[in-house]
Amino acid sequence: MPIDLKKALGAEMTPTEGSWTQDDVILYHLGIGAGMENPTEPKELEYTYERYLKTLPSFGVIPVFDAIGAMTAVPGIDINFALVLHGEQEIEIHKPIPIAAEIESQGRISGIYDKGKAALLVTEVVTREKGGDKLFTNRFSIFARGEGGFGGESGPKAGNVAPDRDPDVLCESKTLPQQAALYRLSGDKNPLHIDPEFAGLGGFDTPILHGLCSFGIVCKAVVDTLLDGDVTKVASYGARFSGVVFPGETILTKMWKENGRILIAAESKERGTPVIGNCAMTLNG
Repeated sequence: MPIDLKKALGAEMTPTEGSWTQDDVILYHLGIGAGMENPTEPKELEYTYERYLKTLPSFGVIPVFDAIGAMTAVPGIDINFALVLHGEQEIEIHKPIPIAAEIESQGRISGIYDKGKAALLVTEVVTREKGGDKLFTNRFSIFARGEGGFGGESGPKAGNVAPDRDPDVLCESKTLPQQAALYRLSGDKNPLHIDPEFAGLGGFDTPILHGLCSFGIVCKAVVDTLLDGDVTKVASYGARFSGVVFPGETILTKMWKENGRILIAAESKERGTPVIGNCAMTLNG
């Protein structure tokens, strides 16, 4: 049996260590479009120039991205990773992310759900400053197609549905034709995002933008428009990847202020198709 709940659920992964520098933070910000239209505008320089540098909360997915691949070493999980889709991503911020750090992370399989034709696996990764306090907790949710039907729980339903009214704020974020080529330098080297032949095997006419790149673009849009660029206000941010973006398209982010949090939906402006859904940002204070 590909998934053995008794062995896999709650299983811990091998602890890992890592680090990043201010150059890694700047590269990430450039990869999600910082400074694209107004590179010397003061608020954009806070993302791209070490003199004023801050770290966008969505950067926290970068140091622990390998947690998805680490599932292959978990007892009780024997799945075809060629059929895996990154379904959702959530990050909880425990303290502002520094522009440079040495870290240690511990991952575990926190949820396994039966979606019928697929299994939904949730990996939770807690990251601390080396020898210090917690920085952030990531939850990666992936769909393993063809691995459902094992009789497990179906999992929680979407809880961040956008209101049935016009958004309070709209933000347009252009992407570059080479956006995926730039973003992949932050660590996700999946050829789906750079190689036309490989993209064709996946059913796409051309390479698509990384889901986590869209995740970052939308995070920046919300922080810049509703939080006046204050990254320290973000307590958590989570989203479902509901569609693809082709590099060069414009992401239209819609935002609703609701009871101390921000509900979010994003789409491709050119095609009118969803990009990000079941999305919310909760705020400190």
